[in-house]
Amino acid sequence: MKPCIALTKGRLEKQFLEYFQSLSYDIEPLKNKGRKLRVETDDFLFVFAKGVDVTTYVEHGIADLGIVGEDILAEFQPDVYSLFPLPFGQCRMALAVEDGKEWPNRKRRIASKYTNITKEFFRQKGESVDIFKLEGSVELAPILGLADGIVDIVETGTTLKENGLVVKEEFMQFSARIIANRSSLKIKRDVLAPVIQSFQKGVSV
Repeated sequence: MKPCIALTKGRLEKQFLEYFQSLSYDIEPLKNKGRKLRVETDDFLFVFAKGVDVTTYVEHGIADLGIVGEDILAEFQPDVYSLFPLPFGQCRMALAVEDGKEWPNRKRRIASKYTNITKEFFRQKGESVDIFKLEGSVELAPILGLADGIVDIVETGTTLKENGLVVKEEFMQFSARIIANRSSLKIKRDVLAPVIQSFQKGVSV
């Protein structure tokens, strides 16, 4: 039985394919998949989904393994086995505010896709804030007056800069991680072990 691997679509998918190719796997069927969300190769079955959905497919055993950002694991805490970090997808979580604008003394309003991470961050600081959950471009929230600041993933900082925001505080470092379904690790051990070992070798190179 072929291992099923769930991949996070977009940026992480491209970085994974480069990494996968560096391990001497054939990525041609994955590069030329078009809009297909399910691709079968000689050795694997791949499914492509949003990050949080990757964890759902792995948690429920639809996929044996998953490639997902560590931020998703920290925010949603799915019931999966987090195996080890991968050498790509590096980013950081940050609190950002409008450049030059004073941080208010009143109860602050924060916008984020990551409400659980945000809540825990301010709890550890001993500060109570109002949190607004946004799914789209959170950079708009301070510009339009919805929030005093945002908590979001930062890679290069270009998007923040182009929207007049600056990092006030960085507080978490993330990378891509390989996750596994708990039952699959036992039931499909003979099939999954060589794959996991090859990924580990790639990490240590």
